[in-house]
Amino acid sequence: MADLSTNFAGIRSPNPFWLASGPPANSGDQVMRAFDAGWGGAVWKTLGEPIVNTSSRYSSIDWNGQRMMGLNNIELITDRPLETNLREISEVKKRYPNHAVIASLMVESKREAWHEIVKRVEDAGADGLELNFGCPHGMSERGMGSAVGQVPEYCSLITQWVKEVAQTPVLVKLTPNITDIRPVARAAQKGGADGLSAINTINSITGIDLDTLIPRPNVDGASAHGGYCGPAVKPIALHMVQQIASDREVQLPISAIGGVATWRDAVEFFLLGAQSVQACTAPMHWGFRIVEDMLDGLKNWMDEKGFSSIEDFRGKSLPRVQDWKRLNLNYKIVARIDAEKCIGCELCYIACWDGAHQCIHMDPPARPAITVTPIPKLDGASQVPRKRVPRVDEAECVGCNLCWLVCPVENCITMARTDEGSAAESWEQRCQKR
Repeated sequence: MADLSTNFAGIRSPNPFWLASGPPANSGDQVMRAFDAGWGGAVWKTLGEPIVNTSSRYSSIDWNGQRMMGLNNIELITDRPLETNLREISEVKKRYPNHAVIASLMVESKREAWHEIVKRVEDAGADGLELNFGCPHGMSERGMGSAVGQVPEYCSLITQWVKEVAQTPVLVKLTPNITDIRPVARAAQKGGADGLSAINTINSITGIDLDTLIPRPNVDGASAHGGYCGPAVKPIALHMVQQIASDREVQLPISAIGGVATWRDAVEFFLLGAQSVQACTAPMHWGFRIVEDMLDGLKNWMDEKGFSSIEDFRGKSLPRVQDWKRLNLNYKIVARIDAEKCIGCELCYIACWDGAHQCIHMDPPARPAITVTPIPKLDGASQVPRKRVPRVDEAECVGCNLCWLVCPVENCITMARTDEGSAAESWEQRCQKR
C-alpha cells in the first residue's frame, strides 16, 4: 500500500493534503473537523494585528454551468484576537499531535514586530511558520503581503529577521503578481527560508453588474481588486511551481497551492516537484470531506503505478518541460475523425475554418447502409436523413489540436502521429547548422 506520510522541511503530517491559509482554517473548530475528515495539515488563517473586514467580500466566475470556476475575495487576514487564535492553536496541537499546524503570519515590516509574533506562535505549539508575502489586496496597501513579495530584497530581509528567532521551519508564501517568481524564491532562500509555498492569489476583478454598473463584490456601491483562486488558476500555479522547482539556484521544498480540488490535481503538482499541496477554494465549495476522495484516489493511482511513496514520482515530469527552442520540429500529428462516432455537429469544421488552418472539409453526406424510415416531404417525395461527416485533408493539417479540443464526443477525433522514421531536430539544432 502507498505510504502518504509527509516530511516537509521537517514538518511531519500523515498525508500531503493541507488546508491553505484562509477561511477554512480560521478557527480551531474548523481545523479539528478538517483533521477528523482526513486532512494531514492546516496553515492557519494569517495572524497579525486584527483588522476589520468588509461584509461583502467574495465573488466568483461561473463557467458552463459550474459554480465557482474562479473565486475572488477581498477578505484580509484574521479579524479574530491573536490571543484567541493562539489558544486554539495550542488546543489543536494537544488533540492532534501528529497533524501539521503551520501558522501564517503577516505584520508590519519591523524586526521587533516579527520577533514578537514568531515567539508567541511557537510558544503556542505551531509546527512551522508561513510568512505571507503574497496577499495582493488590502494588506499590500499597508506595506505588507505582496508589497513585500514583489521586492526580493524585502523578502530576504524579513525572512532573515524571522530566522533570527524561529525555532521551527519557516516557509515563505510567494506572490504570483510578479513578472518572474524565481528571483523572489532565490531571495527567500538567501534569507534562510526552509521551504516555499506557491502560489498566493492573483490580482483580479471578476466582473461588473451590468444593471448597477458596480464591480463585484459590491461594498455599498463600490468594490476593490481582490485575490483570484480556484480551478481557474491551476495552470498558472503549475507553471510557477515548475519554474521554482527547475531553478538550480533554488533548493527548497515546495508546498503547492492553486486550484487543488482532486487527487489528480495533486499528482500534477507532485510531478512538477511539489512535496505537499494546499487547498482552500475546494473545501470552501464542497466541504472538508472532499479529502476522502483525494486520499483514496492518490493511493489507488500510486498502487497501480507501483509507487510506494510520493518521492518515487515527485518531479518526474520536470525534464519534460523544456524551452520551446528544444522541441522537435519534425514531430508531426494529424487529426482523424471516426465517422461512426461523429454526431454531425460540424463544430470541428467551423473551428478549423474560422480559428485555425482550414484543413477540415464538409463533403456531401454518404448514404447510410442501413434501412432508415424515410421522412415524408411536403411534395409527397421522401428523404433519408443523413449527416455530413467532416473530412481532414492531412496534407494541410498542422496538428494544432483545436478540432480535438472542441469536439464534444470522446475519442471521435484523435491525433495520430505520422512522422515515424524522421530524425528529431529542434530550432536550436537548425540554428547551429547555419
